[in-house]
Amino acid sequence: MTASPLFDAAMIETILLTLRLAGITTVVLLLVGTPLAWWLARGGGLWKEIVATVVALPIVLPPTVLGFYLLIAMGPHSPLTALLGRQLSFTFTGLVLGSVIYSLPFVVNPIRNAFEAMGPRPMEAAATLRAAPLDAFVSVALPLASPGIMTGAILGFAHTVGEFGVVLMIGGGIPGRTKVLSVTIFDYVETLQWPKAHVLAGGMLAMSFVVILAMMLIERRLNGGRR
Repeated sequence: MTASPLFDAAMIETILLTLRLAGITTVVLLLVGTPLAWWLARGGGLWKEIVATVVALPIVLPPTVLGFYLLIAMGPHSPLTALLGRQLSFTFTGLVLGSVIYSLPFVVNPIRNAFEAMGPRPMEAAATLRAAPLDAFVSVALPLASPGIMTGAILGFAHTVGEFGVVLMIGGGIPGRTKVLSVTIFDYVETLQWPKAHVLAGGMLAMSFVVILAMMLIERRLNGGRR
């Protein structure tokens, strides 16, 4: 019997699907998380703290709990399905939505901290120069918060690549559609295909190290450039 290759077409398909999911999720997270972080950073108030608490829930919730309620929300009898006219569970779109919710705090919190760290003076200075609020946000706030935005983007991407419980609950591991790297590794372990599991797990370990190192070096360079 011929041994199966350690790296085959199915693994390549899984890697490309995972990278596609992480890339789309990161873009959506930045588009949604940046204005949300700005709103949370501007002043206090009970409602803002309630929203911040809801955003942070995925940090402490077990992934299976979050995945269970997302599965119900995306199921065939949910109001969301009735509104959209289609079921999102066990689809790539559903994976993107679940990944955005699951990784949201890892993007919002660093960006919010960056906005809070810059203080009110830069925006006040822009206002004295008669800059419109949107123009001041784009030309002043975003550049000053770039280390936090970069950190949030990297964390969001890496967290999406490594998620398991949520994507398994709402995606089910359908090859070519919802079967991402973490689910594939689990399947290889369950079927005792240890060499293939080693290949993918080792690759994710190396990627995680590179991502964290890059995040630290980029943040150090951006912060150092303002000293």
